[in-house]
Amino acid sequence: MTNADSIYSFIVRKIKILDNDEPYSRAMCAKLRRAIGKHPGATPDIWEITMGEAPDNWSSHKGKPTLEEWAVHTTLSLYALHRQGKNRSMNQQGQSLGTAIGQLARDENKLKPIQRRFSSMATSTEFTELAYHARGLVQLLKAEDIPMDYPSFAKDLFWFQIPGYADPIRLRWGEDFYKTINKAERTDEQ
Repeated sequence: MTNADSIYSFIVRKIKILDNDEPYSRAMCAKLRRAIGKHPGATPDIWEITMGEAPDNWSSHKGKPTLEEWAVHTTLSLYALHRQGKNRSMNQQGQSLGTAIGQLARDENKLKPIQRRFSSMATSTEFTELAYHARGLVQLLKAEDIPMDYPSFAKDLFWFQIPGYADPIRLRWGEDFYKTINKAERTDEQ
């Protein structure tokens, strides 16, 4: 199993925990939301969910978070934001980031602003910049009650950090976005 695949499985397990309607899950989501935009090591009260049961090869080296730790921390904190105030999971297998954002942009009046925000995220050159823009998009998804595939998003975040892999991730996001927009336009014309 590759590290990206283990991230996917890890996120699946953690989302099941966060989706439980019990005090622990609600408290952990609140803690994760407070950790948005912070360094993976900056918020010890979320380590239980972001690092508990993580494979040994994800451990940081010389105090620097690994690519896996950044991907997991960012994904789970954004998921907690998306899940806030919802009585159902905001994770939907097969609904990529591009597809979810494309659903936001189906309204012709929203298309240009959503395209700009999506483009700002996709053209990010640093991971923290990408995470910042992703947060804004997740807030829009939350407002419209549109879920997305968070385990796949976590894999994308992992690969995005590796030189040479960001462009294929961006391309897939763009393809999914425009497929969704084009599909909506064809449906409207019928």
